[in-house]
Amino acid sequence: MNKRRDKGSSHSTRPARPVPPGWVVYGPDDIELLIEELARKGYGPSMIGVILRDQFGIPLVKPIIGKKISQVLAERGLAYEVPEDLLALIRKAVNLRRHLEEHPKDYHAKKGLLDLESKIRRLVKYYKRVGKLPRDWEYSPERAKLIVAELG
Repeated sequence: MNKRRDKGSSHSTRPARPVPPGWVVYGPDDIELLIEELARKGYGPSMIGVILRDQFGIPLVKPIIGKKISQVLAERGLAYEVPEDLLALIRKAVNLRRHLEEHPKDYHAKKGLLDLESKIRRLVKYYKRVGKLPRDWEYSPERAKLIVAELG
């Protein structure tokens, strides 16, 4: 929900048919093991997808194994407590607060922090509604520091 930028159409397109391509030499069990191995190294779901695409030639995981990367991680107990996109915003907010401690008169950064925390609260509200976060989960700067410190 970026109100500042509404133009641009440059993006990759998904394959037209949701069937596994013929050149993929890995089976579903092999791919799940690769996902688990990459997650244990500390990669998140989107980075795992990029690595599988670039290094192993697996364009999409779902047509091959029938599950998304995040579902595989959840089954194996490797999923994060907080969804990945929310975690990225929280990291950004923690870094911005750290910047504002050193530079308290940076008013543009203060406005950016307000916008960023509003976006975090909207996303938290959505994730509570769909059940990805518990109903009692709340965003606070102190909790954000703990989450970022815990996950690195």
